[in-house]
Amino acid sequence: MAELVQRRIEERIPELEQLERVGLFTKKEIKSMLKRTTALEYKLHRRDISKDDFIAFIQYEINVLELVKKRRTNIGYHFKRDDIEFPIMHRVNNTFRRATSKWQEDVQLWLSHVAFCKKWSTKGELSKVFSSMLAVHPDKPALWIMAAKCEMEDRGSSESARHLFLRALRFHPESKKVYQEYFRMELMHAEKLRRQQEQLEKAKIDVGEYEFSPEILSGKLAEVVYRDATQKIKGAEFVLSLLQIASIFDFSKDLQATILQELQSQHTDDSVTWDFMAKRELEVTVTPELQTAKGKASDTDRKEERCCAVYEEGVKNLNTEAMWTCYANFCLDKYKRKTNVQELKDKRRQRLLKALQGAHQAELLPQNFYKTWESLPLWLQWIQWSESNRSAEETEALFQKGLLSPVPDVSSAVKEKYLEWSCRTGGYKKARKTFTSLHEHRPFSKAFFTTMIQIEKQQETPKMNNVRDCYERALREFGSADDDLWMDYIKEERGPHGQPENCGKLHWRAMKALEGDGMERFITQYTLLQTGHI
Repeated sequence: MAELVQRRIEERIPELEQLERVGLFTKKEIKSMLKRTTALEYKLHRRDISKDDFIAFIQYEINVLELVKKRRTNIGYHFKRDDIEFPIMHRVNNTFRRATSKWQEDVQLWLSHVAFCKKWSTKGELSKVFSSMLAVHPDKPALWIMAAKCEMEDRGSSESARHLFLRALRFHPESKKVYQEYFRMELMHAEKLRRQQEQLEKAKIDVGEYEFSPEILSGKLAEVVYRDATQKIKGAEFVLSLLQIASIFDFSKDLQATILQELQSQHTDDSVTWDFMAKRELEVTVTPELQTAKGKASDTDRKEERCCAVYEEGVKNLNTEAMWTCYANFCLDKYKRKTNVQELKDKRRQRLLKALQGAHQAELLPQNFYKTWESLPLWLQWIQWSESNRSAEETEALFQKGLLSPVPDVSSAVKEKYLEWSCRTGGYKKARKTFTSLHEHRPFSKAFFTTMIQIEKQQETPKMNNVRDCYERALREFGSADDDLWMDYIKEERGPHGQPENCGKLHWRAMKALEGDGMERFITQYTLLQTGHI
């Protein structure tokens, strides 16, 4: 073992000499590095080797790379990269390969290697890493998607990305997510070719034999994916997801029209179709009104009335609980929207009551809506009226009364309103006092905690411990399912007032807490964050 370690150390001598010769490190620092790397190398060649030993070795080498990069900038020296950085990156890649070979089941270890390759531009290695990882983990659609996106976005190879998506579909022939991302990739490919064509035409360059296929430019490959996907996966919700992806691309109007026509003709037995068609009425352009609050409210009222007309048609054709739920949810959402125009408030309340009454008469109103119908709208209206017409003491007494409601929807909503009102009327100190008095009393909504987080961050000198306390309490309630909450917390620690060293612990906790799709989304987002893509 000693001979092997000695050989590894000797292999480092040329790069260490270069570091000293060009002035990036001092002689004393080089000696310290030799001592540290010798200790790390010995750990990697023990009989009872551990994963932590590999991680420590890799992290040390990455830290050296970061320091070299920083010092190059400081002294303005940008030569000898082949002699300095490349050997370090080669060692890191080799160490990652040894680690992932030994602990193949550790997805995070594979993703850490991916993140390293992306950050340090070892793109040739990147494809190999993905290939090896997918050979071990072909059962994880998220990894296939990540690999294909990397080929498309980082390496600019649409052909390789397409090949990966096709392979992914052999393992996951009914994966909605794989089809959605494959569909998006083909549209991105078409958009990329369209931009290239525009640039060539603008430069008046004769492309000769190289011509852009009109079919590909118009998104025909994406349409082929759409046809195949909808043959394998049924349901309006999936069709709608593809339509929403297509709507991002301006050139795909014909494809969007095709999908929309098939959605309306083949899926009228699905409440999702009616819900989408109703909400589209909000996008309809109407005659411009005077730019006054009342004029805008009148415009909004007409659009929402048209939406409700579509919902009414929907419940006549599809008299199901799901259809009535879509209708009631829309009306309730609009009822909760803030407006200073009393006429619009009244219309929204009428439409909500009409939807709830209709569902009740059809005996298709879900149980949770009875609580809303009987309690929440009345409470919100009562609180709003009290804020405008009664003293602060009387309004606060009303909030205290609402907190005692046995209906969870009411008490949690009142908490949110109470916290917002406290901040508006008494500033930070009162908001903090209100939050402290309520943060141990369930039930909670996520908004109760995120509202307090925003209040804390708006202070001139935010107290990070208070922000952390809010996140910890929110995670106690929602951390097992809400991956966004974990990502927001991690981003906060990476911010100007946080402690980046806490991110690793938060990542470890999130991986233990999250399950299923939430974990996959978290892994993807965390990797993108590490590599600077978000």
